[in-house]
Amino acid sequence: MAKNIAEQIVEMLENANVKRIYAVTGDSLNHLNIAVKKSSIQWIHVRHEEVGAYAAAAEAELDGFAVCAGSCGPGHVHLINGVYEAHRSHVPMLVIASTIPSEEMGMDYFQETNTIKLFDDCSHYNQMITRPEQVQRIVQTGIQHAISKKGVAVIGLPGDVSELEAEEATTSAQIFRTHPVIRPSDDELKILAELVNTHKKIVLYCGIGAGEANEEVIRLSNLLKAPVGYSFRGKMAIQPNNPNEIGLTGLLGYPSAYHAMHDADLVLLLGTDFPYQKFMPVKNKIVQIDESPERLGRRAKLELGLAGDIKETIKALLPLLKEKEDSHFLNEQLAFYEKVKENQLTYVKDFGKENAIQPEYVAYTLDRLAKNDAIFTVDTGMCCVWGARFITGTGKRKMLGSFNHGSMANAMPMAIGASLAYPGKQVIAMCGDGGLSMLLGDMATIFQYKLPVKLIVFNNRALGMVKLEMEVGGLPDNETDMINPDFAVVAQAMGFPGKNVHKPEEVEEALKECLEYGGPYLLNIFTNPNALALPPKIEFDQVLGMTKSMAQLMLGGKMDEVFETVKTNYKHIKGLL
Repeated sequence: MAKNIAEQIVEMLENANVKRIYAVTGDSLNHLNIAVKKSSIQWIHVRHEEVGAYAAAAEAELDGFAVCAGSCGPGHVHLINGVYEAHRSHVPMLVIASTIPSEEMGMDYFQETNTIKLFDDCSHYNQMITRPEQVQRIVQTGIQHAISKKGVAVIGLPGDVSELEAEEATTSAQIFRTHPVIRPSDDELKILAELVNTHKKIVLYCGIGAGEANEEVIRLSNLLKAPVGYSFRGKMAIQPNNPNEIGLTGLLGYPSAYHAMHDADLVLLLGTDFPYQKFMPVKNKIVQIDESPERLGRRAKLELGLAGDIKETIKALLPLLKEKEDSHFLNEQLAFYEKVKENQLTYVKDFGKENAIQPEYVAYTLDRLAKNDAIFTVDTGMCCVWGARFITGTGKRKMLGSFNHGSMANAMPMAIGASLAYPGKQVIAMCGDGGLSMLLGDMATIFQYKLPVKLIVFNNRALGMVKLEMEVGGLPDNETDMINPDFAVVAQAMGFPGKNVHKPEEVEEALKECLEYGGPYLLNIFTNPNALALPPKIEFDQVLGMTKSMAQLMLGGKMDEVFETVKTNYKHIKGLL
């Protein structure tokens, strides 16, 4: 019996080493679903397509490629947030967007959406299959785009087309995973070497693009006596075994990295597309090296911009450099970093009170108890802050989040993808109560597939980051409070253990119990809603804004909240100013 188009697509996905498809089945996806059932690929039945897209994005970041699918208009729209996440994070993902019958297109049919228009802004490749002769060429081209350009490819598949008899194409159906060596030319390297050799105070700032170059970055740092800062996405790869690291900068970072970059004569931006222009120095010379030359110069004024893989570029550059003798600048920055870390531990030692547990203490304890090769996922907002500042890179750990798209609710779905891709790893989701509430239903997916995911809920009963944004903008926080369900009871209703933690002295034992449990487990920790995440550079306008908002809260009669905010954070503020 001849195979149909759905079966042909699934066969190609098998040959591309796809292990699973995240989707909600139905309507136009049904033929693909049945074809998957006959294959080695696993169909992961999520409750919401957004969760499927996030889960696939996590798997793609960890494994290099993943697939999700959605049926007709509502399924496509549900996918879109996770698809944006994958594309903006530059991870290779294929989206199969099954659609209404082809003869009904353009007729305002039930559940109709235009997939070309819908996914155009979040994909490198976006095409519709309408004839059997197209199938192999479009699928091969789509996957090739996703892998080579590091982003999303979308294939529209009408339900009626998926059941047509397949035809063999004359072009290649093979997927080519190429590994070219990309580095600046010899002349460009000489110019770079001259710049480096003629400057004394140098800082290396590394992003995820330097993730495969840990050893090379350390060698370069030691040679130049240069402190090493990093972005959030670069942390897990750059921090391990690095004696010269000085932490992050940016909204979630430390003053140490910020000050080092501003005090330097020369800053080397290595594999980073760091988005926060206000944190970039403006009075010193900046060199940016990135494998994608279109990114050069869009965040800072450059002295030199070069295209190249960071690992290969550093290897080619090292023989051209002279070793620096003076380590005063490096030692000065490292000493400041030690003071910053010591100040940060204030909130670990003073760990809060009942129903106001310091989140820093929770994250610090979690970091200490988690396995050396754990995979962490962090919700956007305050959980990102605690993950950035307290979860330590070991060289084996991974941390996933919505670092570019900045969407809420990503931690739990990403933990699903991570746990399916690496069933032997400890997977820990650092969830905000706001984020978890958004996609609560897919806790059932965790139970259905018996995934040993640990959900650590930092329950501050508020949209914490939004509250902070409003306050530093001079506004009293409004409509940021949350009346939550009992998340521990919700977990129990979903089929796995859940526990509430109200007192700081209960935190360590509760975390141990959670992490050692053999299946999924939710720990609902009541953290301090007034804990702030102040950036490394505090502008006068932010201080003024906070003063205004506190004054408005006082005038509105909310003296208790004002008092708790000041009391909770005065040591933090003192350490950063």
